Amino acid sequence: MTEHVQQVRRLRNDGVEIETTRTITNDGTDAQSPTNTAARVAWYIAGAIIVLLAIRFVFILLGANRGNGFVDLIYSASYPFAAPFFGIFGYTIRYGISQFELSTLVAMAIYALIAWGIAQLVTIRHPQ
Repeated sequence: MTEHVQQVRRLRNDGVEIETTRTITNDGTDAQSPTNTAARVAWYIAGAIIVLLAIRFVFILLGANRGNGFVDLIYSASYPFAAPFFGIFGYTIRYGISQFELSTLVAMAIYALIAWGIAQLVTIRHPQ
């Protein structure tokens, strides 16, 4: 876990005191840098997809009825993210019947790995 440290500088400029505050992480990088922002955006998007897939997993596990508007919304919104993984275990879609959708769990893990890879890629520090 990254620890945030507040760094305060007070400068005198023609008798006027200016205070600047900067948040730095324990590895010495600036928390407000564009690379850290890009990593947070990647994790946020992946988190939203993973939560959507987790809700889908629970609904399919419990055999939720697609006739309900909210359930249909979750199934429809999560389908594009889950569909590429359906063929892994020979899955056939049957809504309204309780199933353990292992392919959705695999999809959640893959999206988390993709987000981790993107976050690592954008935060690579180049030697100065």
